[in-house]
Amino acid sequence: MVAPPRRPTHRRSRPAPAPAGSFPAAAPVRLLRFYKPYGVLSQFTPEGRWRGLQEFIDVPGVYAAGRLDADSEGLLLLTNHGALQARISDPRHRMPKTYLAQVEGEVGEEALQRLRSGVLLSDGPTLPAEVRRLQAPPALPPREPPIRVRRHIPDGWIELTIREGRNRQVRRMTAAVGHPTLRLVRVAIGAYTLEGLEPGQWEALPVP
Repeated sequence: MVAPPRRPTHRRSRPAPAPAGSFPAAAPVRLLRFYKPYGVLSQFTPEGRWRGLQEFIDVPGVYAAGRLDADSEGLLLLTNHGALQARISDPRHRMPKTYLAQVEGEVGEEALQRLRSGVLLSDGPTLPAEVRRLQAPPALPPREPPIRVRRHIPDGWIELTIREGRNRQVRRMTAAVGHPTLRLVRVAIGAYTLEGLEPGQWEALPVP
């Protein structure tokens, strides 16, 4: 009897070991600033009627440093570096965040002083805020869709800077002093601003 021919065997070659002391190159640290439009979440995946960042930003590996609610507009910083993200968003670092708020009613000095002194919210008192009343509406791009304005109720604008990051904090603060927020735009985080950006635009920044 003739034995059946043996099938050839193939040995898998093992990859050569990496030279001692060598490591894969780390991805470069990225920092972006983005003018988030109304109706966009601070995440790449859309949910329900809210759009995601994937419509605007095609840089892999970055994520938002902090959050900005879908019904708010303005500056959002994104990075791929955990320590930088924490430095920007962790309330312990108390990085100032500045907002322009269109509020219902004419804001008087008493309401401004309450905001400057700290407001008692359901989750405790806030830190004192820096706040001033604007004499004229700021030069901002129109919101889409526009806010609903009640014809017989006046409104005004304030500029407010806080050093915390509670959920919907600015809206809750203005409501607590009798002036619900109609439109909210974050214009600065620390030294970073919206200057030169239009809604939906982003720009890469030098990494500090």
